[in-house]
Amino acid sequence: MLNYDDFFSLRSSRVKSSIIRELLKLGNQPGIISLGGGLPDPALFPIKEFQECMNEALNEENGPISLQYGETPGYQPLKESLIEISKKDGITNIDMDNLLVTTASQQGISLLSQVFLEDGDIVITEKPTYLSAIQSFKTFGATFECVSIDQEGASVEELEEILIRLKKEGKRIKFFYTIPTFQNPGGVCMSLERRKKVIALAKEYGFVIVEDNPYGDLRYKGDDLPCLKSLDTTNEYVVYLRTFSKILAPGNRLGWIVGPKAIIAKVSLSKQAVDLCSPVIIQMATDIYLRKGYLWPHIEEIRKSYSIKCQAMLDAVAKYFPADTKILPPDGGMFLWCSFPEYIDTQAIFTTAVEKYQVAYIPGSAFFPDGTGQNTARLNFTKPSIEQIDEGIKRLGAFIKEEIAKHG
Repeated sequence: MLNYDDFFSLRSSRVKSSIIRELLKLGNQPGIISLGGGLPDPALFPIKEFQECMNEALNEENGPISLQYGETPGYQPLKESLIEISKKDGITNIDMDNLLVTTASQQGISLLSQVFLEDGDIVITEKPTYLSAIQSFKTFGATFECVSIDQEGASVEELEEILIRLKKEGKRIKFFYTIPTFQNPGGVCMSLERRKKVIALAKEYGFVIVEDNPYGDLRYKGDDLPCLKSLDTTNEYVVYLRTFSKILAPGNRLGWIVGPKAIIAKVSLSKQAVDLCSPVIIQMATDIYLRKGYLWPHIEEIRKSYSIKCQAMLDAVAKYFPADTKILPPDGGMFLWCSFPEYIDTQAIFTTAVEKYQVAYIPGSAFFPDGTGQNTARLNFTKPSIEQIDEGIKRLGAFIKEEIAKHG
């Protein structure tokens, strides 16, 4: 009998199952309130409008195009619409060759990993950061340097210290991966001052910034901040990732990359070998959706709903959680980040929370490339109802207090 391990590549051995996916299996059992997954509220999906657009994409005129193979960089009319969205993001110095349609932003992360990374290459990330980005970078052999976050986002002081140290060691990074707006999992926004500093450091030390922006449109209070890509006036340093998963529906599975033409061309070649093109029918239907003007009223609707839920979670945390719980109050996005006393290991006690208190969350250590952060947790407020938020936080607060009491 064949031993398949003898045939698998070294790279495949680095691919590990997402702890979030495994834990959510437990959290999705009947009767359990899940504050875990980063899921939009399905009650807000624009089903009627998108069905209309799908029907139009399948009509007699469009069907032969929408059901055919498409160009790897993307369906041209959709790319035109995405350039208009980019202008709304403050990105005005691009054309069609600066933009590539992806099968959601996760494919963008994977493709960038593929074209940039060799074994041992250095990537700087925030700590904590998006778990699936960590998985992708590790799969392609990256080693990590990390900067902490606070209420103003990534520490640019730590970023500069790392860059100075690596330069002295004769090393350089491939890129800095950052989620500056409503960070996942931290929920915080990088300040304007820090955004400008990150761009300045990229110019000084010569590295690429990979800016992931899934949540930027989900602002509930405060003033909008320019994306890093809009501050990259030479269009040389920032590769910008966007997705429809959080602003339309995750089942749409479309995203896009904006970046320097040389990078987009290389990524396009890699995408050819992966899937040839993202589904043309979805691209066409999405373009129709955009041209009918459905997107921005829909975003306003979800903003209003999520804003209420966000405040409900903050109120419940203030009411039910231990007084020494540290949180990073978000102005938008989908998550609340919590830190408990250092002796609380949120992964070790997760099963007890599910079985005894019937509440689920995501242990924070999953978001740390170095495996630290055992006393932290990410909570989602967009998927559960307001009643579930209050009851779930009540249960979780009681559980954490019980665990604290065990330590005297």
